[in-house]
Amino acid sequence: MAGWTSDELEKIAAADELQLASARRDGTLREPVTIWVVRHGDDLYVRSWRGRTGGWFRDVQDRHEGRIRAGGVDKDVLFVEPDDDVDDAIDDAYRAKYRRYSSTYVDPMVGPEARAATIRLVPQ
Repeated sequence: MAGWTSDELEKIAAADELQLASARRDGTLREPVTIWVVRHGDDLYVRSWRGRTGGWFRDVQDRHEGRIRAGGVDKDVLFVEPDDDVDDAIDDAYRAKYRRYSSTYVDPMVGPEARAATIRLVPQ
């Protein structure tokens, strides 16, 4: 698997929001949802603030494939559940990037439900 280019990482990480379209079982893409995205090292992560029962999170479980768009970058990706050892770093990334928003929005993104629904975006 190829990694992200430096340019892709910078552009996507700088974007406030990311459009995520998961693939259906037949390979067609669902309508994209708008979510927050954070960078940790050379990886990009998203979370479902509704946890594992969130609609888009359940959808990515069908094929673990889809397409993202953010910061002028369109990319086919794999959706991979990371090890729990990155949870604290991802929490910190959400707090740092989105601190200008009310805790009403940020707190759920670092809560236990969202932590359990963390996805690493891997370019295809």
